[in-house]
Amino acid sequence: MGSPWKAVADDSRRQMLLLLRDEERTPSQISASFDFTFPAVSTHLRVLRDAGLVVERKEGKNRFYSVNFETLTGMMSFFDGFWDERLARLKGRTEKKARPHVRGG
Repeated sequence: MGSPWKAVADDSRRQMLLLLRDEERTPSQISASFDFTFPAVSTHLRVLRDAGLVVERKEGKNRFYSVNFETLTGMMSFFDGFWDERLARLKGRTEKKARPHVRGG
């Protein structure tokens, strides 16, 4: 299985995920939204599929792709914890600087 982080590092693949977030599409439908060759779209879809970011559904000879929200949710949970920790530290520093200094007497 490929790395989802490496897969989304490419802008074209991020655009494909945006295209697929609301409905599943065939490779031909996806290809119509890009200035890529069909083989290039297929390569990008394979990277996304191998990274677990899209799911492929076969129906007869047709293939349909849709976003695998489970993987994306897992990636987002990393950032939730990441930013929560950093924002808490920033809040602490800001509050510390905002407190007036009181001299003991």
